[in-house]
Amino acid sequence: MKFLAVTVILVNFISTSVSTKCNFPPDLWCSSKEIAELCQVTEQCAVNSWNIKSDGPLVNFTLYYESLCPYCRQFIVDQLFPAYQAVGKIMNLTIVPYGNAEETEHGDLWKYTCQHGPNECVGNLIDSCAIYYMNQSEYMPYIYCMEKATSTIDPIMAAKKCGTPNYAPVDRILECAKSSFGNKLEHEMAEKTDALRPQHQYVPWVTLNGVHTEKIQDEASNHLIKLICQTYQGSMKPAACKKFEKPDSKRCYK
Repeated sequence: MKFLAVTVILVNFISTSVSTKCNFPPDLWCSSKEIAELCQVTEQCAVNSWNIKSDGPLVNFTLYYESLCPYCRQFIVDQLFPAYQAVGKIMNLTIVPYGNAEETEHGDLWKYTCQHGPNECVGNLIDSCAIYYMNQSEYMPYIYCMEKATSTIDPIMAAKKCGTPNYAPVDRILECAKSSFGNKLEHEMAEKTDALRPQHQYVPWVTLNGVHTEKIQDEASNHLIKLICQTYQGSMKPAACKKFEKPDSKRCYK
């Protein structure tokens, strides 16, 4: 697999050339150009990870989640982020941080009540602001870092802790999360969630090309990379898809 090959190359590369400023595990070296530059692997990432082109419609995949749901955390850490790294070039990925929350209108603002308490509402707001202020190659490692933190950690502490290695504009994000603008961003996430048909019954809740079924949910929960690879209709698939290709039939066609 090309992904494994580049990982081996990068791991070997660290012993002699990687800057001491590179404090990231190898699986994050190609997650953004800034990290790649710090770890002195820009050329390797460009050849082996970033230079994958799609020749078919991207697979639309959306995750509806809430920041402190343990099953959402597990899905993001074990399935979504690894899939984003491996086959992100053939995905049109959207993440919606709201989940099972409820909102009520108070004048010009919205008041949020979240399933796992006030800290979850804060976490949802932080995620919404991060999505607004960062591009996807930046906010995916950042949110992955926060979701990987222990379930007891304060979301503000997680935002600050994960901000430095991921070059996140933490001050702007936290200011946004406390502002009327952040309140508006979270309302937009609520509207996206409420617009689901059928409406979600639990989180994490996923749609594949706009469709949700229990079969899709189960496949995404167990092996998202495989699901994306098998859904993609193009012929130029990332290296991570090769092991899921059906073997050629033992026939000699004329």
